[in-house]
Amino acid sequence: MSQQDEQREGPMEIADQVVETEQVAFDIHDFPGGARSAIEAVLMVIDEPVTEEALASALELPVDDVGAVLDELAQEYAEAGRGFMLRRLGGGWRVYSRPEYAPVVEKFLLGGQQARLTQAALETLAVIAYRQPISRARIGAIRGVNVDGVVRTLLARGMVTETGQDPSGGAVLYGTTDLFLQRMGLDSLDDLPALAPYLPSAEVLEELASEGLA
Repeated sequence: MSQQDEQREGPMEIADQVVETEQVAFDIHDFPGGARSAIEAVLMVIDEPVTEEALASALELPVDDVGAVLDELAQEYAEAGRGFMLRRLGGGWRVYSRPEYAPVVEKFLLGGQQARLTQAALETLAVIAYRQPISRARIGAIRGVNVDGVVRTLLARGMVTETGQDPSGGAVLYGTTDLFLQRMGLDSLDDLPALAPYLPSAEVLEELASEGLA
């Protein structure tokens, strides 16, 4: 085999190895809690509602079985009076804090050092304010970084909220809340300044201006 052939095959061999390492084999019945615990583990790490089909595919379970477990978990959490609930929204499932505990959550998140937003959070909040409704992927494209953690923080702080889903792709859309207006001292979104002071770059400002949002 020539040196050129070795060079051509090298990356392919490496790619095959990467693919092999990404394949995670398991038997759902080997887990102590079985399917119920496995589904709960996934629900604890998702950022957006997940469909029964997606869960079934990931856990290698029948869709009907996954749906039955989700219904059981939702009922169990409700009857136990937990501080969170499992809710179906927009065709997907996700864990939410119970509405009656909103004052407790808000006090914790807005109290003391928790109240200070990072520069990354302020930049992301500005993009949402000027581009809403906007998907998480679009926010990340504008900022050029992954914004999953920042969006979760803003959701938890009550500064942004889910406003619906993109009709074309089904992505969750985000917008600002009344709390955002209060914290910024605004009566409405019409009172936003011509240029957001925390937008990350001149390119972003130009894009906003071209769409009549700045």
